[in-house]
Amino acid sequence: MALRGLSVLELAGLAPGPLCGMILADFGAQVVRVDRLGARGNENILARGKRSLALDLQRPQGAAVLRRLSARADVVLEPYRHGVMEKLQLGPEILQRENPRLIYARLSGFGQSGRFSKTAGHDINFLALSGVLSKIGGSGENPYAPLNLLADFGGGALICTLGILMALFERTRSGKGQVIDANMVEGTAYLSSFLWHSLQMGLWENPRGQNLLDGGAPFYTTYRTADGEFMAVGALEPQFYKLLINGLGLKSDELPDQMSMSDWPEMKKRFADIFAKKTKAEWCQIFDGTDACVTPVLTFEEVIHHDHNKERGSFIINEEQSVSPRPAPLLSGTPAVPSCKRNPFVGEHTEEILREFGFNQTEINQLTSDKIIEINKPRANL
Repeated sequence: MALRGLSVLELAGLAPGPLCGMILADFGAQVVRVDRLGARGNENILARGKRSLALDLQRPQGAAVLRRLSARADVVLEPYRHGVMEKLQLGPEILQRENPRLIYARLSGFGQSGRFSKTAGHDINFLALSGVLSKIGGSGENPYAPLNLLADFGGGALICTLGILMALFERTRSGKGQVIDANMVEGTAYLSSFLWHSLQMGLWENPRGQNLLDGGAPFYTTYRTADGEFMAVGALEPQFYKLLINGLGLKSDELPDQMSMSDWPEMKKRFADIFAKKTKAEWCQIFDGTDACVTPVLTFEEVIHHDHNKERGSFIINEEQSVSPRPAPLLSGTPAVPSCKRNPFVGEHTEEILREFGFNQTEINQLTSDKIIEINKPRANL
């Protein structure tokens, strides 16, 4: 795998950090999740392929353990607000003094500087400050966040992963690590670069929900079917729009021009009435195999059974029969090989990880006795 041999210390946090760590693990990195003692619940989401070390970083002995681990690691992934790690004497200045090759990735909401850097927030707040939230929503409706996918996982986890990989590549030339300030506000804004250029070109001038790609166009939106399901329409180009019109049983010469925006509201109503007369399955029979850019809106239950996804093996099943998306992208020479094992218990691998990093049994026993670490080995089922 592409990242085989890479050692990553992921400090446990909410979803963006764990996704970043899981991506690295899927592509071969050895990822150690540093959990809080007694942690449960959300810590075990997005933990595929990782091992768990339970460590109390609030105490000096625990911080000393992490410094020792960091001296032999390639990457530290830290998801806290500005200043937290410095208070623990675990900031990049200290860790990189011991290990100049260390990549120190800081993944936060607002970044490591600025008036909001120490402020709490969630995906919707980061979207709001990036400007992107103002563009998402129906006409005449309040803006709304697309789940927590855009800021947490797109602008946060994926941009942070990209930063780590670029820093690792640069290290092959300089031999030195660096600090990555990945934050969800700027990451999301960067993802929206197309919108900024579109605004400058006058392509996004109308109010929210009345533009080409935000639901305003009758040929780029979703429609309810007779059975209460939905079809997605994305027939932007004229040749695709013509196929859409044919599939709907309409005649192009009897309709207004495709790009006549003043006619869009009425056309949306007309298209909606037609889509409502057939079921999702019936519309699939009409449009499957065409270039009309009309596809069913699949549920999570349906998506794993769709022929296209089955043919590509787009979803995987672990040993507990849980389904999840296969890692992307596909690499021809060094593809990801995601673990199919269950997620780790908090502290399940504490002892073996410390041994690998050079701790002897006496030191491990003392750390256990002092309640600096926690060892939770799974019990055998007899």
